[in-house]
Amino acid sequence: MPLLDGDHVTDDAGTGFVHTAPGHGADDFVIWTKHFGQEGIPFTVDAEGKLTNQAPGFEGLEIIQLEGKNLGKDGPANKAVIEALIAAGALLARGQLKHQYPHSWRSKAPLIFRNTPQWFIALDKPFRDGKTLRQIALSEIERVDWGQHRWGAHKDYNRIKGMIEDRPDWLVSRQRAWGVPLAIFVRKSDGALLMDDAVDARIVDAMKQGGADVWWATPAQDFLGNDYKAEDFEKVEDILDVWFDSGSTHAFVLGDRDAPTRASFKNPEGVIYLEGSDQHRGWFHSSLLESCATRGRAPYDAVLTHGFAMDEEGKKMSKSVGNVVEPQKIAQQNGIEILRLLIASAEYGDDLRMGKTIIDQASETYRKLRNTLRYLLGALNGFEESERLPKGEETPLLERWLLHRLYELDGIVRKAYETFQFREAVSAIVEFCNVDLSAFYVDVRKDALYCDAPASVRRRACRSALDEVFSRLTAWLAPILPFTAEETWATRFPSEPSVHLRLFPETPAAWRDDFAGEEMARLREARAVVTGALEVARREKLIGAALEARPLVFVADESLRACLEAIDFAELCITSGINIKAGEAPADAFRLSETPGVAVVIEKAPGVKCARSWKYFDPASADPRYPDITPRDAEAVAAWDARHGAPLDARCGPVHKPGHGALWSFHLGNRVCARSDQQMAGAGRAEIQPARLPRGGGELPLPGNFPDLRSAHGLEPWHQLWPVPRR
Repeated sequence: MPLLDGDHVTDDAGTGFVHTAPGHGADDFVIWTKHFGQEGIPFTVDAEGKLTNQAPGFEGLEIIQLEGKNLGKDGPANKAVIEALIAAGALLARGQLKHQYPHSWRSKAPLIFRNTPQWFIALDKPFRDGKTLRQIALSEIERVDWGQHRWGAHKDYNRIKGMIEDRPDWLVSRQRAWGVPLAIFVRKSDGALLMDDAVDARIVDAMKQGGADVWWATPAQDFLGNDYKAEDFEKVEDILDVWFDSGSTHAFVLGDRDAPTRASFKNPEGVIYLEGSDQHRGWFHSSLLESCATRGRAPYDAVLTHGFAMDEEGKKMSKSVGNVVEPQKIAQQNGIEILRLLIASAEYGDDLRMGKTIIDQASETYRKLRNTLRYLLGALNGFEESERLPKGEETPLLERWLLHRLYELDGIVRKAYETFQFREAVSAIVEFCNVDLSAFYVDVRKDALYCDAPASVRRRACRSALDEVFSRLTAWLAPILPFTAEETWATRFPSEPSVHLRLFPETPAAWRDDFAGEEMARLREARAVVTGALEVARREKLIGAALEARPLVFVADESLRACLEAIDFAELCITSGINIKAGEAPADAFRLSETPGVAVVIEKAPGVKCARSWKYFDPASADPRYPDITPRDAEAVAAWDARHGAPLDARCGPVHKPGHGALWSFHLGNRVCARSDQQMAGAGRAEIQPARLPRGGGELPLPGNFPDLRSAHGLEPWHQLWPVPRR
C-alpha cells in the first residue's frame, strides 16, 4: 500500500492519514495523478449518480436517490457495499457521522464528486515548431503590452503570466443541457477522433442554416455521410466551455491578420483588448490560448484593464441593498460631461468609489475648466491673424514662459493619451488652467489686456499666446469633454469644421525655452513673498488693494536681485510700483521660510489713482490731454479716439445746473462731455452726453439723471473719452 505525502492532509486534525479515492475528490485526484498519472483511476459513478460496471456487483445501484419522496436520501448502494464488506469479513467497524458536505447552491442537494472522461487542450504537448502551447503563450505575454511597456506597471503582466505558468491543461468540455456543442465524433473501437473535412463541412453548413441546436436534432448518419457508419462512432453530446466561445471572438472580428478578409484590418497599427480586471482568467486568457494555438500569436498587442464601480463606502453595488449609483441620474442631475470627467480623472485600473463627494469634486473641476474656456473666448474676441505676434525678440518673458509651458504640456498630454493614462492628461491640463493660467498669467496680464493700446507689443503677445492656448485646450479636452469642446470651438469658429475633425496641433520645438522656465520659476518664488506680504497688509487695513502698494523687496542673492530688476516686477506682482533693494531687511519684514533671502515691507504707493487702470502714478507725468490717467492709458485712449474719429483737441468751460453743483462741459466735435467737480478731481469716471450746442452759446441741455449717463448710452468704462479743461 503506497503512502503519499499530500499537502491537503495535516497532523493537527484527525490521524494525519486518510484514504485516497482519486475518482471522487479533487485533492485525491491531484495527488494521485502527480505520482501515477491518470492510468488506473476507475469511473465508478455515472451521470445519474449510479455505480457503473467498474464497481462489479453493484452496477446500477443509486448512491443518492434522485427521484420520489426520498429525494436526496441514501440510495441502496451504500447499504449493499457495507453488507458485501461484512460478508467478506473486511469491515472492521461501522457507525454514523454527521458532518458538513458540499451542496448545490441552486438546488441545495448534496453533491457527489466523480471523475469523468473529458476533453482537454494540452498545454505541454509540442505541436508548432516543436513548441508547446504554454511556451508560445508565455512568449506572447512578453510581447504584449499589459502596462509593463507603456508605463512600467507589472501588476497585470504578472497576473496573466502566473496564471499561464501554473494552470493545468484546459478542460473545454461541459455536461449541460444548453450551450455550443463540441461537435466531434469518436471512433468506438479505439477512441480516435474522426478527422474528415467533408464531415466537418456538413456540420458547419447545417449550423449555418439551423444554428447550434442542429447538432442534437440531426441524426449522426446525416453528418457522417456514406463513408462512415453511425454505429461505429460516438456522437459527443458535451458542450464547450463558455470561455472557449468568448475566446474565439478574434477569429470573427479580426480574422487572420496575415491574410485579412476585411479592409479595415489590413496592416493595423495595433489591437487592444479592454475589459475588467477579472478577465485575466476569462476573456483575455481564453483568447490568448486559442489564438496562440491556431495562429501562433496573441490576438492583441495591448491589454487594458479597469476596475469596477463601487458605492461611496467601497461596497459592491446591489439593487437589493439600494446602493446603486446610476450613470443616468448623474447625467440628469449634473450633466454627462461631469460623468466623463469623473471617469477620466480616476485611476480606472482600481475600483472606483461613486458617491456625492467624488461627483461634487468632478463638478467643481468642470466648472473651473469651463470658466477658463469662457475667459479665453472673451479675451480673444475679435482676434485676427494680422494681430498675431510671432515668437521672437519682442516677445515678453511672460509669453515666452507661457509658450514654454504649452510645449511641456503638449508632451505630457500626448504621452498620456498614447498610453491610455487619461488621468495624467486631465491632471496636467487642470493644473495648468488653475495654477499657471487663471491664478497667475491671466491675473498678471489682465491689466495689459484691458488697458494697453490694441497695437501694443505686450497686448498682441498676450492675445497671440492665448490663441495658442485656446487651440490646444479645445483639442486636448475634446476626447474627454466632447460637448464642451465642440460648443467652445463652434462659438469662436462657427463656420469651421467640428473640433473632433482636428488633430492635436503640432507644438513648435522653438517654443521650448528652458531659460524662461527657470527664470519664471525664480520670479514666482519671489512673487509669492510679495503676495503674502500684500495679503497681510490688506488684513491689517494698511491697503485696500494691491495697486495701492509699492512694496520694498529686500533680496540677498545678487543673481536673483538682477533677475527682478531686469523685468517689470511690479507688473508681475500687480502693484503700482516696487523697489528692489540689497542688504538686510527690517526684523518685522514679511518672509517665507521656503524662500530664504527675500523679505518684503509694504508701503503705500505715492501719487494719484488712475481713473482708468486704478494704478497710482505721478500726475506730473500725465499727458496734458488726459490728466487723470497714466501715460500708458493716455496712449491707449488716444489710439481709440484716433481710430473712432474723435478729435484730440477740446474746448471746455464751466456750466451750472441747479442741484448738481459745478459741471464742466467739453466740446468734442458735435458731442459734449459733461462732468461734475468730483469727477474732475478723479473721484469718478467721465460720462458722455451727446448733444449739439446751440449757436452762439446758451444753456447746455443735460438729462435729469446726470451724471449717471453711462448706462443710458451703453458705454463700457474703457470706451470713455477723457478731455481736459482748457487752461
